[in-house]
Amino acid sequence: MASSAAGPRVLVAGASGYTGALAARLIDRHPHFGLAAVTSRSDVGVRLDDLYPHHRVASVLEELDLDRHAQVEAAIVAYPHGAAAPVVAALRERGVRVVDLSADFRLRDRAVYEAWYGQHGAPELLATGAYGLPELHREAIAGADIVANPGCFPTAALIALAPLARAGLIADVVVDVKTGVSGAGRAASATTHFVSVDGNVTPYKVEGHRHAPEVDQELAALGAPVTSTVVPHLVPVDQGELVSCYVTPAGDLGDLRARYEDAYADEPFVELADAPPGPRDVRDTNVARLFCHHDRRTGKALVFCTVDNLWKGAASQAVQNLNLMFARDEREGLWP
Repeated sequence: MASSAAGPRVLVAGASGYTGALAARLIDRHPHFGLAAVTSRSDVGVRLDDLYPHHRVASVLEELDLDRHAQVEAAIVAYPHGAAAPVVAALRERGVRVVDLSADFRLRDRAVYEAWYGQHGAPELLATGAYGLPELHREAIAGADIVANPGCFPTAALIALAPLARAGLIADVVVDVKTGVSGAGRAASATTHFVSVDGNVTPYKVEGHRHAPEVDQELAALGAPVTSTVVPHLVPVDQGELVSCYVTPAGDLGDLRARYEDAYADEPFVELADAPPGPRDVRDTNVARLFCHHDRRTGKALVFCTVDNLWKGAASQAVQNLNLMFARDEREGLWP
């Protein structure tokens, strides 16, 4: 059963995963967009509210059929990297505007993408996408037909670091990430099994995480061409993420708090806190919550940002991007 909103119709492709299912819920309740269909590669014929009762979306998951499902104005594609690009290309051929939740259109350099992810499925479209972090690229997103939703780590890290990058104040940065197990996706591996995760904290991908070049790309575009150190840690929570950034400054930090207040005074989904935040502060919201501190002993800037990895780190940010693409208030369907 599709929702009956009178505005643009939206397909959610890959709605049986965590982020796709949440995207379907947000579109289904959106006051302007209408949920046209939900598709899945693994759970065809299953009702979404049977798979995820808490989302209360009574639509049946279908096999993607572009002849039928591309008769929409927009799509959110929640496929893994590699699998997403051909689907995005096929939707664009039919005039559908797309927000892609995979990594397939985040990296602008094909060689960099293929070094981390393998062969690209639609390289001709790489240069056409906008990087979907509204706090950095609001105008580009509004005019784009393909928006590459950022990864959850880069979303938090870039919101934390953008004010310093714009001022040319990052000489080096370590990005320490604590993330819940839902970041691994629904098809959990042995490393995210409850027995392995409960009561434990484990660093992973220490040899190099795929989100690191995404952080480097966007910091360089802001004026900070650095090679970041990004180390994620799996923590025993179901969802949520805390990013701790340790910045070696390239100059005088000045009044760090005032710098962040000026940068985010008009941002509806960025909060500047008076104490270090934690993931519970933003659970089930599109909010990024920040705290910054100038460590006088080391001279470093310490910046902490927490997001819900399924929401601002993925699905609700996709809806924020759709709002911008269709000239809506970006808070619509997401606030309060």
